[in-house]
Amino acid sequence: MKRYTLALDLVDDPTLIAEYEKLHERIADEIAKSITDAGITEMEIYRIGNRLFMIMETEDDFSFDRKSEMDANNPKVQEWEAFVWKFQQALPMAKPGEKWMLMKQIFKLTNQ
Repeated sequence: MKRYTLALDLVDDPTLIAEYEKLHERIADEIAKSITDAGITEMEIYRIGNRLFMIMETEDDFSFDRKSEMDANNPKVQEWEAFVWKFQQALPMAKPGEKWMLMKQIFKLTNQ
């Protein structure tokens, strides 16, 4: 199992943020299936202000490239991504077209 952490900002508008959270109370089955079919076994999203933080647990052979290819070939995922983009905004350091950005782990405490 692998763990990835990612970040993304939302448009800083309380109404849009509330709507975005409501959308995630129950996502469409096709979207959930596309996530698990890509090898993601667990996904959590947290928010503070307009910043989102995602934790993904994946199978060992998970690949972001494979997930991107699967998403590009899935009309429902493309429709979802286009729709939620109105709520989202790229992080200041993002390249054009970049949404969720991988975060670098800088600390880990293990009690053994």
